[in-house]
Amino acid sequence: MAMAPSPLMAAKSSVSTLLGDGQPGYSDQHVDNPYGLLIGPDRALYFCDLDNQRIRRFDVKTRTTRTIAGNGEKAYAGDGGPATAGSLNMPHEIQFDARGNLYIAERDNHVIREVDAKTGVISTLAGTGVAGFSGDGGPASRAQLRQPHSIAIDSRGRLLICDIGNHRIRQVDLATGTIDAFAGTGERHATPDGAPLKGTPLNGPRTITFDGDGNLYLALREGNAIYRIDRKAATLHHVAGTGEQGYSGDGGPAKRATLGGPKGLAFARGRLFVADTENHVVRAIDAKSGVITTVLGTGQRGDGPEPDPLRCRLSRPHGLFADGNILYVGDSEAHRIRVLR
Repeated sequence: MAMAPSPLMAAKSSVSTLLGDGQPGYSDQHVDNPYGLLIGPDRALYFCDLDNQRIRRFDVKTRTTRTIAGNGEKAYAGDGGPATAGSLNMPHEIQFDARGNLYIAERDNHVIREVDAKTGVISTLAGTGVAGFSGDGGPASRAQLRQPHSIAIDSRGRLLICDIGNHRIRQVDLATGTIDAFAGTGERHATPDGAPLKGTPLNGPRTITFDGDGNLYLALREGNAIYRIDRKAATLHHVAGTGEQGYSGDGGPAKRATLGGPKGLAFARGRLFVADTENHVVRAIDAKSGVITTVLGTGQRGDGPEPDPLRCRLSRPHGLFADGNILYVGDSEAHRIRVLR
């Protein structure tokens, strides 16, 4: 059983719904299973509207939405034309590069798509549309992926891909279009603490995020654990989770806590936020002390009530994005995007 979350966090925080009313739909007021989300270069909120098969933009001032990519059909089509006329298949996460180009991880098309910032044209950056594992050292557009889930762009302009079905992280040089291996061996074994990045297995690399120092945090879905990747030393360091599935450990060391299929990460102000999806909560890990606490959710699946974050039930949250003191949460199966302040 989970220990009681910090009362200090509860006293200072509140949660509210930014978009959605609990029912699936496609309108200015509705979403259908929101996943990955982020604040874009124009300060609007962009999100993967998963079961609408679209990427949408929410204007926080006017509270209106418009579609950026996807026509609502679950397919792989439209390359070379307007992104809004193209078809997507289970878009899980999105990222912008420094030029404003948008990248989309499509799980069931086994590809990473790109939407050109100037033209709005969609194309395939990585993957062939057929699940597999091939192509390292060559053009990313000819390589095979298997259920890519999460993407992140580093300071050197490389797109990292959680190639979860291959139990690997792949990287694409956005300048050359070449894909290479970054981490993982394809095996589903445990990841030792302090192990070298090269030659070490990863069990279900689900999502990644950077901290302010360029370190990469990785959530292992099947491994029920969080690791920090030291980019300089090229080593993996255990941060949270025992490897067993469960919901325990709040108030103590995150390494001794149990997690339930973590599927979203965000780092801000010295804390790593974790969408502990199958536990229906969001947890926070203090980077200095290593202590883990629940900051949103009760551990029971549901929908609210708001505004007390520790009484607000969630339903399989996935996407997280931290912006200053605000944490955006894709409360997926509650069909809401919530904000924790």
